[in-house]
Amino acid sequence: MKVIIDECLPRRLCSALIGHEAKTVPQAGFSGYKNGALLDAIKNLCDVFLTIDGNLEYQQNLITVKFGIVVIAAKSNRFEELEPTIPAILNAITKVGKGEIYTVHS
Repeated sequence: MKVIIDECLPRRLCSALIGHEAKTVPQAGFSGYKNGALLDAIKNLCDVFLTIDGNLEYQQNLITVKFGIVVIAAKSNRFEELEPTIPAILNAITKVGKGEIYTVHS
């Protein structure tokens, strides 16, 4: 799966998502884009968008989104705190469908 990781998450997650082609928003060339513009910009570039923004589904119209969204519900975005959730994140990436949101709890 092609995964784009929100810029508020650590870059180290890319290498932790074994078996997937992962890059961060800045690596994809969309640094600084607001959520609506970002979702539109990446619509044909990924299968899954990984974020920590739990409000995304309430802020954006996700009906036309062409990829799945995995939200990490965590206290912080530090890699050390996210690392224990990596198996659940990997599982979510394979399960989430287009236009769906899957939440991973830490």
